Amino acid sequence: MSKYVKNLIADDLRGRLEGVDDALLVDVIGIDANSTVRLRRDLRSKGIKLMVVKNSLAKRATEGTQLGAALDGVGGTLALLWGGDDFISLVKEVTGLDKGSEFEKFAARGGVMDGQQLSPDRVREMSKWPNRQEQLSLLAGQILGPGSKLAGQVLAPGGAVASQIEQKSEGEESED
Repeated sequence: MSKYVKNLIADDLRGRLEGVDDALLVDVIGIDANSTVRLRRDLRSKGIKLMVVKNSLAKRATEGTQLGAALDGVGGTLALLWGGDDFISLVKEVTGLDKGSEFEKFAARGGVMDGQQLSPDRVREMSKWPNRQEQLSLLAGQILGPGSKLAGQVLAPGGAVASQIEQKSEGEESED
């Protein structure tokens, strides 16, 4: 392949990856064609993009970007995964596919987050983190928790007094 063609392909890849800051590298070699189609369909339904590309062209396309760190020192044929609701959801999905038996040859090989290269072990560790939706629910609980506790403490004495008054009034009515 001539240098001119390589530059054209690298420019096309750069355009496709524009705005992508976090991505994962996976190994998909050895997955048969039917399984690959099923894998791509499952990922596409979740908003995740999968692109198999030659490492040297990917390095050329991501040079000077945050994704460049992901390809430092990696060898072999890899696929680049990005997208999804948030990066942690992507990590959880990839780790689930890696552990599952449906795609035996699928394996997480690393990635990049915030310009930092991730090892496969770090990717597995990150899969245990809460994703964006889980973090928002935790935050909402932490915000609303003290307010609901305060409301309960303010209303409890009034409720107790109202209950005692009601019991007293029922006792007087039964005497009549």
